[in-house]
Amino acid sequence: MAATADVLLDPPAQPQPFLKTPMGRNVLIGGGVAAVLAVVLAIWLWNSGPEYRVLYANYSDKDGGAITASLDQMGVPYKFSEGGSAILVPAEQVPDLRLKLAAQGLPKGGNVGFELMENQKLGVSQFLEQVNYQRSLEGELARSIQSLGSVAGARVHLALPKPSVFVRDQQKPTASVLLNLQSGRALDPGQVSAIVHLVASSIPELTTSNVTVVDQNGNLLSEQPKQNGLGKQLDATQLKYVEMVQQNIIKQVESLISPIVGKGNVRAEATAEIDFAQVDTAAEMYKPNSPPEPQAIRSQQTSEQLGPTTGPANGIPGALSNQPPGVATAPLEGTAPGAPGAATTGPSRKDATTNYEVDKTVRYEQRPMGGIKRLTVGVVVNYRRSVDPATGKVTVKPLAAAEVAQINELVKQAMGYSQARGDTMNVANAPFDGVDRPDENGPDWYKDPANLPLAWEIGKYLLIAAVIAFLWFRILRPLLRPVVRKFDEATAEPEEEKPEEDEDEAAVVTLGADGMPIEPEGEEAPRERSYRANLAMAKEMARDDPRIVANVIKAWVGAE
Repeated sequence: MAATADVLLDPPAQPQPFLKTPMGRNVLIGGGVAAVLAVVLAIWLWNSGPEYRVLYANYSDKDGGAITASLDQMGVPYKFSEGGSAILVPAEQVPDLRLKLAAQGLPKGGNVGFELMENQKLGVSQFLEQVNYQRSLEGELARSIQSLGSVAGARVHLALPKPSVFVRDQQKPTASVLLNLQSGRALDPGQVSAIVHLVASSIPELTTSNVTVVDQNGNLLSEQPKQNGLGKQLDATQLKYVEMVQQNIIKQVESLISPIVGKGNVRAEATAEIDFAQVDTAAEMYKPNSPPEPQAIRSQQTSEQLGPTTGPANGIPGALSNQPPGVATAPLEGTAPGAPGAATTGPSRKDATTNYEVDKTVRYEQRPMGGIKRLTVGVVVNYRRSVDPATGKVTVKPLAAAEVAQINELVKQAMGYSQARGDTMNVANAPFDGVDRPDENGPDWYKDPANLPLAWEIGKYLLIAAVIAFLWFRILRPLLRPVVRKFDEATAEPEEEKPEEDEDEAAVVTLGADGMPIEPEGEEAPRERSYRANLAMAKEMARDDPRIVANVIKAWVGAE
């Protein structure tokens, strides 16, 4: 039996909790997101802690203990880097701590210098003074060597012999240097030579040959060039000079020939023999001074003697014949013949001496080291390449004889060819393999080694994209789906409210045999009716007409 009842469609409005309203749900979601971010930020700050920076690095154990003890007294947190090579402190305290520790004289450094001589005590023996002086000198040299960028630490050992008044007992000082280089750093021969000269210049009578430099791996860095039958070996500077000369010649040849045959179609190599001997020559030469060469008189002396001469003694031997001749008188008409002791005239005497100048040449010659003794240059020129504009076919052909001769002359001019010096030069015209004759059946693209770096790059980015996609679709998206749904519901626009009906207006509801309301035909059930609205309607109906509720319950019991 059907029953009808007039009930109100809209139950009386009841206030909803704030968190169930759209605004409350938005506030709740925003607060949750903020709480999650705050928790994540707190965990990150708790794990990271303050930023630490290097206070001191490469310190000695003694200095490290003094620094950490001072930091403990000041209450400054600190920690050590991996390997314990540096002390780390909070970044904002680094400048202040360095100033405070410097005021305390820290770090003192692993080597002591001449400050060791400042605290000399009265009555110190001469031996102890000499030991302190040697320690100070070694420490100062070690500090100077440590100032180099590649050197992390250095130790210097000096062997200073005692002076002696005897020459045969005098000994030269020697020095040894142990270097601890920075990680991944090395010293070139020029830097090693600089260290050797630095130590040798600091010690009196110490020569560079008596200085030994060793690194932390036991490698001898200051090995002196050995003497052999060929003379002194070339050092690094000389080898670098030879290489520079050869490269300059190659560059000049290629830059001159490339515009003629095209870029990449010429190859040149050069070998230079350099004379590093420094020669000083002094020559004194004499040439013959005889005809037909012109003669130069240096000095000439002539001596001539004229006058009377005494004749031979004659007459009877006796007193008269042994007496000296009388005074000579000039006779008016000559001397009487036969008179004893009379003076007679004879022939005169003439001497002449002539000194000629000697032809002498004195020449002084000084040849500097680094001169070129001999050059050898080899040049290879590619065949001329031509492309047919119609078919696009590439053909190669050798150069003409005139072109090769022209290139020969240009190469001679570029290299500075000298026949007297014994230079040699050769220009060859030949096709370059792989330039004009490429392999038609090249390897597949996936087998080409040139494509391997590109494949690695593409594979790396694909792997990163796959990891990101997996994290998004399998982890992040399922976690964010409820949050997005709630956010959509909270931000959805409310539906338009229907005009309120008159409180006196009522709708007729027809109940079926089972006691449930029967909707009129041709009309659809309102979708906006919710469970709470139906419950309110049932309560109102039970309060107004209990018989209807009783019939509904009776119908339910009878139906079962």
